[in-house]
Amino acid sequence: MKRLVINLDRSPDRLAHMIAEFARIGTAFERIAAVDARQHPDLVLQPQHARYATRRLFGSEIACLHSHRACWTIIAQDEAPYGAVFEDDIVFSAKAGALLADTGWVPADADIVKLETFFQRTVIHRATISVGHCFSVSRLRKNHIGSGGYLLSRQAARDLLQASAGVNVAVDSLLFDPAFKTAAGKTIYQLVPALCAQDQFLRNSLPSLLNLERQAEWVASGHSTKRRKPLVEKARVEARRAAEWIIDHCRLRRHAIIPLDPPEAGR
Repeated sequence: MKRLVINLDRSPDRLAHMIAEFARIGTAFERIAAVDARQHPDLVLQPQHARYATRRLFGSEIACLHSHRACWTIIAQDEAPYGAVFEDDIVFSAKAGALLADTGWVPADADIVKLETFFQRTVIHRATISVGHCFSVSRLRKNHIGSGGYLLSRQAARDLLQASAGVNVAVDSLLFDPAFKTAAGKTIYQLVPALCAQDQFLRNSLPSLLNLERQAEWVASGHSTKRRKPLVEKARVEARRAAEWIIDHCRLRRHAIIPLDPPEAGR
């Protein structure tokens, strides 16, 4: 299985971080040069999904998608049934090497396995499948944002390439948001506990470049002021959330914040 790491040419510090992380877990990786939005200002002119009619994707977000597409192309053409994709600010569990050494533990019907946690509430099926080393997988039933670490089947890589060939979509939405056909039509599992998480949530020594560039572009566009939701709208959101919880409970699903397996051994 290929383990691919997306890294900008102008981010040697992040490459050094990933070299150290993979050395720590005893596994090799292949660097994939990320598409740099600074060098491609025309990215924002490319077609975007209708979902972004009111808030267009920024160049950095489109560049992120194209970077992941470069990885999907490699996985789609590889002989291995699965490939792993990581962004260059990931911190691994101490036990990550055991699961990244091969894919024998991956459920046979899996199209995508999310390895990362974003520490935000999501919905997973109550049924679990043990995959060894104190990890299990559960079907992911709601969007779990973030594209920092995931496994992708060869066929899923081909499908994602086709789905994103003519239109741009935020990469984590394309992968994990059931509102998009690409995610709704796939068998997606969540690894529990997660195998990795972005450094910004743990050490904060590597802030998310995508977030920084997105914020800069947001301010430059003149839309940096957030609109306050009216009380009626807030009440509707809470009522809808409560109804969704009841429905999910009846469907044998549970709401959870996916924990991270500790990066340090013995904890």
